[in-house]
Amino acid sequence: MADNAIALDGFLDEETVPGDLHGTTARFRLIVSPTDERTDEMILPCSVTDSELAHAVIHDLVPGDTLRVTGHLRLPRTPDEPMWLAVTTLTVLETAPDLSDPAAGSTAVLERYGPYVCWFDDEDSGEVPVWTETGAWVGTAGDPSALSELIEAFEQRQAAGGE
Repeated sequence: MADNAIALDGFLDEETVPGDLHGTTARFRLIVSPTDERTDEMILPCSVTDSELAHAVIHDLVPGDTLRVTGHLRLPRTPDEPMWLAVTTLTVLETAPDLSDPAAGSTAVLERYGPYVCWFDDEDSGEVPVWTETGAWVGTAGDPSALSELIEAFEQRQAAGGE
């Protein structure tokens, strides 16, 4: 059965949850984006039944962590059953940045929009810096309402072959 295992890279967009009352199983949703196209993104429900791995999932992972999961895809047998991945191994590829600074009382937030990462900071000038998830600089939106225009302009430059 190990030859049917698949490996996927993705990130956590929300908290993990225990799968049972004792925390010996865990569940989470992995955001998988194999291309830079937002329409190719997929949210894949995942479950962990190994108690040690479940403990690590529940207590060590935070939203924003980038993961590589290996497991077996469980396809629905009836229309009302979900598709999910039974995770057998998990590797943290990149931890989410720690944005909590109690001394500063920061209200900064790092948001993902498909393959883009935006930094929102209430104490700033209202401008929103934007990068691709690979770290390429996209630019700064004058305010949150200008994000779509900035990203669209960046994508047009990329399609034209420019930086």
